[in-house]
Amino acid sequence: MKKFFVSTGMVAIGAATLKCAAADDVISPKDWSVGATLRAFYDDNYNISSSSKGSFGIEFLPTVSLHVPLQQTDMGIKYTYGLYYYENRDEVGVNPFDQTHQVDLWVDHAFSERWHGKVTDTFAAGQEPELLNPNPVTANATPYRVNGDNISNHGAIALSTDWTRQFSSVLTYENNLYDYDNSGAMVVNNGSGPMIITPGGSGIGGASFAGLLDRVEENIALDLKWHIQPETTAFIGYQFSWINYTGNEPIAIIPFTTPTFNGVYHSSDRDNDSHYIYLGLEEEFTPNLTGMIRAGGTYMDVYADPLFPSTSWSPYADVSLSYTYTPGSYVQLGFTHDVNATDQVQPNNAGQITQYSESSVVYLDVNHRFTPKLVATAIGRVQLSTFQGGLANNADETDYSVGLNLNYQINPHLWVDLGYNYDNLVSDIVGATYTRNRVYLGLTANY
Repeated sequence: MKKFFVSTGMVAIGAATLKCAAADDVISPKDWSVGATLRAFYDDNYNISSSSKGSFGIEFLPTVSLHVPLQQTDMGIKYTYGLYYYENRDEVGVNPFDQTHQVDLWVDHAFSERWHGKVTDTFAAGQEPELLNPNPVTANATPYRVNGDNISNHGAIALSTDWTRQFSSVLTYENNLYDYDNSGAMVVNNGSGPMIITPGGSGIGGASFAGLLDRVEENIALDLKWHIQPETTAFIGYQFSWINYTGNEPIAIIPFTTPTFNGVYHSSDRDNDSHYIYLGLEEEFTPNLTGMIRAGGTYMDVYADPLFPSTSWSPYADVSLSYTYTPGSYVQLGFTHDVNATDQVQPNNAGQITQYSESSVVYLDVNHRFTPKLVATAIGRVQLSTFQGGLANNADETDYSVGLNLNYQINPHLWVDLGYNYDNLVSDIVGATYTRNRVYLGLTANY
């Protein structure tokens, strides 16, 4: 599954941060490598709006990485810088450059034959949703580009233990941090009543993206696995998740107050806890066909809402199937269902705000090697989200995305690639629907 995560995240970004697919299959004899990608692209809706503006552009992505394989430890670090020039923005007197940064760090250590630990971390700064949320099987709180120097960090620690030949456990801790550049929301009175404004732009309903979505998500999980057969593993698991919104800004106003509430919702009023309970099965049907299913329920406690604290149950699922039909060619299909953060917050007539959304994600990844030098990748993803509470209660939003890439290896150090990306957000929320097309042609060198 690791290869899918890499290829999906990169191809979906397209003209932003795509990596050569063929480069993943070239094993360098050195512990370090440097590379760079230069592309020309056209983006027909770079501002993500119903009145789309298109622009030609150039992107430049240098990369440097260090890999240190030891006897019981494998570790590495990789840094990718992105510089993007938009011709249309230059013509209208707007800063034509965007910059992105991504740092990947990993440490894999075998303490003994039975104890194994792994630490991973990905830091990103940029604008595209696929960069800020690099895991394509989870729902995006903002399935569109957000201007500014936005930051995310995704870290994980896993400890795997083989207690016996048939029984093992996996203990994991994850920490996801989001910090948006758009901030500074304040409550003002324009004569007709209080309202929220954000100087220099806003998120939803006058609130800033920082106020709505700055947060720390922490998850700790324990899976108990029973190896029924060499090809079959059953497991039961529990996960505790807590989300703290850190924007410390006003996000919504209601026209009444109570003895304990002044009529203004703030970021931390969306803090919540969740408990996951699930059963699962991992199966190797054949050496080239594997599958996994994890299914259960989520108990969510929205305890911080000052007016409408609530608890609720929702289904939880993570299903995937992977088939390698020839060397270097594979198909992967998956489905997930979970609760997630959202930028929707507007209160209804009763004063209740939207606290979260419930999302299903279906994804398909096809990687086909025509020849040793020519590789094609097609990736599709559909995210269906339903908002819970507030003015948007039960409203739906569907995000469609397709990424196509053709990669040709000229020599062991040089690749050329051609690609196309399509994004379409269909929303019941007025003004949220958009369509975006991106095409690119580029050259990548690696040494």
